[in-house]
Amino acid sequence: MPDSMTKPKTVAILGAGPVGLAAAAHLLERGLEPIVLEVGPRVGHAVRQWGHVQAFSPWEFNVDKSSERLLSEIGWNKPQPDHYPTGAELVEQYLEPLAERTRLKDRIRTSCKVTSIARAGFDKVKTKGRDAAPFDVRCQNGKGPESVRADAVIDITGTWFTPNPAGANGLPAIGETEVQDRVAYGMPDILGRDRARYAGRSVAVLGGGHSAVGTLLELAKLKEDAPTTTIVWLLRNDDPSKSFGGGAADQLRARGALGSAFAALVASGKIRSETGFRVSHLSRDGEYLRIGGGSACCGRSVTVNELIVATGFRPDLDFLREVRISLDPALECPPILAPLIDPNLHSCGTVRPHGARELAQPEAGFYFAGMKSYGRAPTFLMATGYEQVRSIAAELAGDHEAARRVELVLPETGVCSGPAPSASVEAAAAGCCAPATGDTAVVSGASCAPKPAITAKSGCCG
Repeated sequence: MPDSMTKPKTVAILGAGPVGLAAAAHLLERGLEPIVLEVGPRVGHAVRQWGHVQAFSPWEFNVDKSSERLLSEIGWNKPQPDHYPTGAELVEQYLEPLAERTRLKDRIRTSCKVTSIARAGFDKVKTKGRDAAPFDVRCQNGKGPESVRADAVIDITGTWFTPNPAGANGLPAIGETEVQDRVAYGMPDILGRDRARYAGRSVAVLGGGHSAVGTLLELAKLKEDAPTTTIVWLLRNDDPSKSFGGGAADQLRARGALGSAFAALVASGKIRSETGFRVSHLSRDGEYLRIGGGSACCGRSVTVNELIVATGFRPDLDFLREVRISLDPALECPPILAPLIDPNLHSCGTVRPHGARELAQPEAGFYFAGMKSYGRAPTFLMATGYEQVRSIAAELAGDHEAARRVELVLPETGVCSGPAPSASVEAAAAGCCAPATGDTAVVSGASCAPKPAITAKSGCCG
C-alpha cells in the first residue's frame, strides 16, 4: 500500500479542457478526490474559441482512456475513430457528456478564476514544514473570492488566452495596443462569424505555424467567394519550408495534408509572401493599418485593412508568484522537458511521452500539464497531455512504477527538410510538394502529396 503521506486526498485541477477532465478521470480511478476549477462558464472554454477549426488528429488520438471508461458507464457512443472532429464537435460529443453525465459532474466548478496559489500558512520563502501544508488556491467567482484547499495542484490552464504579440522581440509592437480594433489573435472564424470582417478586404497573417497556415487556407477559400480579398503572409523566418510540414510522410494524415495544401497555395502565387519580416511598428494610415518591419523611419512596410497575429502563445505565470517553480529560461516550461521540445533544436518532430518525473516542480505536489507544460513551444498533442496526467495521477496515488511506465506511442510528423534557406517562398513550396505525374512526389527525403485528396484541416492543436 502506498504511504498515506504521499497520497493526497484532494487534488485541484486548474482547467476543464480535454486534458483537465482527463486528469480528473484518472484521479477518480485512483481513489483521489479531484476538484476542477474552470475560468469559463462551461467546460472546454478555450476549445469553444476554436470551435470552427478541424483538428489534425482524429478521434482515435483525442479520447482519453480513463475518460472513456467513465463515459462507458453511461452508455456513451464513441465517435468514429478515423473522423477528424472540429473543436465544437470535441466539446459537444465528448467534453460535455464527460462533465455533465458522469461521476465528474459534481467535481467541476465553472466561472471560477484562479487568482493566486500558496501553501497555507507559508509564504514562498519559508521552508520548514512546507511540504506537509495544503495548497491554498484562491478563486474569484460571481459570489466573490473563495479559498479552496488541496493536497496537490495540477495547472492545466493552457495558453490560448495569452497569445504572443506581433512584435518580433516578444514585446507588443510599438503602437500595437492603439490599433487593437484592426488586430486579431489566434484563429478567427473567417468563414463563419468573422466573415464580414475579412471578405473583400486586405488581410495580413503573421506567423508560420499550424494556426497561421490554417488561417491562410481559410482566407484563400474566402477569396474564392469574395475575389477582392487580398492575402499577405508575413513570416519572421527567412526559410518558409518548415511551414509546409511533412506531407504524406506525416502519420497524422490531416496534418500532412494541411502543409501540402498550403505549399500548393503558396506555389500558385495566390497569396503574397513576405519572408524575414520582423514586425516592429503598427500604426494607422487613414482607413488602413501600416505594419512596419525595422525602424519607424526606414525598413519594410505592408499596408492592409486587417492583421491576424498567429505567432503562438505563452503561459500565464502571474498567479504563481508564491509557488516554488522551476522553468526553462527560454521556453518557460519544466527544465527537463525543454530539450525535448525546443524549436531551436528540433525543426519539428515527435516528442517522446513523458510524465510526472519531467513535469514535477520544486513545490512538492505541484505539476504543470497540457499545453501549459510546453510553455512557449508549439506542436502539443492532446494525446501527449493524456499520458502526462495518467502518469501524474499514478504518482500522486503512490504508484511510482505506473508513473514511470510509458503507455503511449505518438505518430511521426514526417517533416521534410526542404530546400536551402536562400530559396524563394515559391521555390520552397514547389520543392516540398512539387506536382508529379504519379500519386506522390518524393522530394528532399519526404513524400508529399501534390494534390491532397482531402480538404486540409485548419488544425491548431491535437
